[in-house]
Amino acid sequence: MSGEPELSIVVTVLNEERTIDELYERTVAAVNGRPFELVVVDDGSSDATFERLRALHERDPRVRAIRLARNFGQHPAMHAGFAHARGDILVTMDGDLQNEPEDLPKLLAALDRADVASGRRVARRDSHGRTLPSRVINGLLRSFTGVQISDFGCAFNGYRRDAIEPMLGAIGRQKFTKALVLSTGVSVEEVDVSHAPAKTGSRYSPFRLVRLALHVVAGFWPQPVQWIGVTLGTVCTLAAAALGVYGVAYWIANANFPGPLFAGAGIVLVLGVQGFVLALIGESLGRIQRDVEQRPLYRIEEEL
Repeated sequence: MSGEPELSIVVTVLNEERTIDELYERTVAAVNGRPFELVVVDDGSSDATFERLRALHERDPRVRAIRLARNFGQHPAMHAGFAHARGDILVTMDGDLQNEPEDLPKLLAALDRADVASGRRVARRDSHGRTLPSRVINGLLRSFTGVQISDFGCAFNGYRRDAIEPMLGAIGRQKFTKALVLSTGVSVEEVDVSHAPAKTGSRYSPFRLVRLALHVVAGFWPQPVQWIGVTLGTVCTLAAAALGVYGVAYWIANANFPGPLFAGAGIVLVLGVQGFVLALIGESLGRIQRDVEQRPLYRIEEEL
């Protein structure tokens, strides 16, 4: 990679005009002379964020800026950063300075021993309304991916390029980039990183956290609708069979036809059939989703 930086620091920002200059200055100080580029993706800011990035680029060409046509979301923006990064080592970081650039050397050191340096937030500065759902989501991801790390939600991570490239087609379509990369079996080392309060406030409402949890189930639990449908179908079918056998035994023993019992067994059997139909629908929807998701993740409006 002659003439290209060894390290690419990828940052996604949205309306962060107040933090951009500080982010740049602290990042430059943290890399301590190591060849690097700072790839900042503006995810459709409505303030002067991109103008601040333009000024930084003119002053220091190591700052590269990508402006998306609108707000596409953090993970598509992250994909845009990865796609334009040139370094063999990539570090991801939020632009709101909750991730402290001074921790960069710790992540880079961990990458000498592992494919992924996974940031683990210590003394987390978030409310219980953020941390409790985060624990649930982390538990789900540990269960679904089989990777036993403690903080899938930390955006401050380091990756070797060969860990990222095989999953580049899926990054952005799936949330939780780190979980996606780690699910391929690459090596990982957890690194304790500081966590500061967001200077521009948290954008994660309780509603958005619930949506994230549902995305984890849909994205990392293989065929969730099929699993639910098959489980419902199996349980209801077995229950209907048990009720039917009991009804026949009762009829023989008491010479009395148990009409309500057989009616209940019939209803449960219908529920079982519906469960299997739900599983079939889930499989069809999954196939449709895989075809539909060929649409572009984002559109770049300007690049510096």
